[in-house]
Amino acid sequence: MKKELITLVLRQICYQDEKGRQYVFICNNFIITAEEIALIYKKRWGIELLFKKMKQNFQLHYFYGENENAIRTQVWCTLIAQLLLTVLQKKSAVKKAFSTVATLVRIHLVSMLDVYDLLKNTSRSWVKAKANNSAQPSLFPK
Repeated sequence: MKKELITLVLRQICYQDEKGRQYVFICNNFIITAEEIALIYKKRWGIELLFKKMKQNFQLHYFYGENENAIRTQVWCTLIAQLLLTVLQKKSAVKKAFSTVATLVRIHLVSMLDVYDLLKNTSRSWVKAKANNSAQPSLFPK
């Protein structure tokens, strides 16, 4: 059996970003402009980083269901959780890593702690604030 040789026609695109970095892309689309291709690759890289962050901080090592709807639902729930944690991180204006914020929320999810205050304050000031805050509601009143 004889194999056929297929000739590919490709396009090389050189792009320089606003910081002066040079990028070279190879594609087979001759219709769209070089700027559009560079933008597509830039957006694609952002999506790759988003999913890397999701896999590092959330339980996406396995799926709870096998059908498409179950997988989509789990990915959407993870995206919503990531969005909420990002808002919490930005609103608290702390220089803690996203993984640290995610871990703190995971640990204190069922406790009656104010995670925003926990992120905002250092550990020593948190102990003082916790001692002064006796008006917090309790599940088991005395």
